[in-house]
Amino acid sequence: MVRPLAWQQVLVDGYEPLRLAQRVFRHLPHDPRCRMCRNPFGGAGGRVCGWIGRGPSRKNPNLCSFCFDHLPDGGLELDVGILFADVRGSTGLGEHSSPTEFAEGLNRFYATATEVLIDHDAIIDKLIGDEVMAIFVPGVAGTAYRRRTALAAIDLAVAMGDLPVGVAANAGRAFVGKVGSGTVVDFTALGDAVNVASRLQSTARVGQVVLAEPLYSLVQDEHPGASRSCVEVRGREEAVDVAVLTPGRG
Repeated sequence: MVRPLAWQQVLVDGYEPLRLAQRVFRHLPHDPRCRMCRNPFGGAGGRVCGWIGRGPSRKNPNLCSFCFDHLPDGGLELDVGILFADVRGSTGLGEHSSPTEFAEGLNRFYATATEVLIDHDAIIDKLIGDEVMAIFVPGVAGTAYRRRTALAAIDLAVAMGDLPVGVAANAGRAFVGKVGSGTVVDFTALGDAVNVASRLQSTARVGQVVLAEPLYSLVQDEHPGASRSCVEVRGREEAVDVAVLTPGRG
């Protein structure tokens, strides 16, 4: 039986068995990985984890069978950090490159994003098409999860080098947990904070990091010089104050 505080333990308090699994599995080769415990699904590490019952879940291949079966139904509403990044002009890149070259570029994007986000103790929510979404919760990223969200966004933009990527991050309350029914169930975050982060990301130009103002205030001393603006978010009454950085580009 799942204890009533299971989501509280995982997302807020920090569930030590999960943290231990993350510390161990993050060093095993190789991607893709379970969103929660980070055990690998590919390579030699993936074969070993499959033998011990930690292969991809049939209901959600982004979680291992062990994590999926042990997470309770439903979820928890809490304050989180949300990061989005995507490859700008991917349609044009696909048109002017071979399918193999295009795939190699996206694989580089996925690999770099995964490495940076795991280093910052993010939960990688989605790697779809040309976009990545990550969640930062106190139970995994620690009490400084908001600051780590901002730092991860900046580090991700720098790590992308010449890849045409835009990054944005926001923080606020969201529902985090299992969503769906039947044979299709996802682990994700939903709510206004997520929607705003996604919209901010759409305003980021190549090499830019767009941070909601409360996040930028946590890293301003280390990363001064941001330009401030106010972003109107379609369908939302209140605009969002943001800071825009172009790290590593002069």
